[in-house]
Amino acid sequence: MTVTSDGSAPRLTDAQVGEVLALAKDADSVELKLTVPDSYRRQAAVALGVDPLDAQIRQVYFFDTPDLTVNRAGVVVRARRVQGRGDDSVVKLRPVVPADVRQERASDNLMVEVDAMPGGFMCSASMKGVLGPKAVKDVAAGRKGIRSLFSKEQRQFYKAHAPDGVALDDLSVLGPITVFKLKLRPLELSRRLVAEVWFYPDGTRIVELSAKAAPSDAFQAAAELRAFLAAKGLEITDEQQTKTKTALEFFSAELLAGSDAAAGRSRSSPAPEPRRPPDGGGAGP
Repeated sequence: MTVTSDGSAPRLTDAQVGEVLALAKDADSVELKLTVPDSYRRQAAVALGVDPLDAQIRQVYFFDTPDLTVNRAGVVVRARRVQGRGDDSVVKLRPVVPADVRQERASDNLMVEVDAMPGGFMCSASMKGVLGPKAVKDVAAGRKGIRSLFSKEQRQFYKAHAPDGVALDDLSVLGPITVFKLKLRPLELSRRLVAEVWFYPDGTRIVELSAKAAPSDAFQAAAELRAFLAAKGLEITDEQQTKTKTALEFFSAELLAGSDAAAGRSRSSPAPEPRRPPDGGGAGP
């Protein structure tokens, strides 16, 4: 379930806290997330001691229909190219209740995680896969089908939860998004902090800070992170942006606009003239 708050200092209600606790109890981990307003981006970089040269570069591709049929069913299909290591892929189901994927949790490749952000939370189940260093590039270039990026158990997970009749190879390539990822170890925090900058093709950016915690430690970790950011002068607001949602909507609009333009050109093109046989190619008198 996704929950949002309208307050200037977003907090979960008592009922929402109870729901998070119930989800986290059966989850593998909790990830605390927040996005930094673009107006605070430079301030955040200075406050956190970010060095862009330490960043790992990634390219993120999503796969869906142009009108996001798969995403509307609660399934996200994604693959990544990662600098300095092999590619990877994931089929993610969200929102989810951990009990709904009890059978799939027998796999070591399935991860159930609660994402908590200011004023909201969501539980997801991700079936992950490891790929070779050129796998995603081959699919993006059209040399291989999308299905080749996913293992047998990922394909089964997709089939069980995706809309009927929408196969992996029926999907369109949405992307890429270029991402810079940095791992930070602030002395004031007892855990690692991750900063990601997502660069969208239209020039917009989303900066996200995140930290992982064990389910039993989630609320203590959230309090520590909030205090750390406040001490750095970084404001937490309820104007949170979602990286995946923003990316999917951007590329969906791009694909649909391209389809509309192609249809318009087809309607406005004059009918071709009848082909004439070459001289001397007709029938004799």
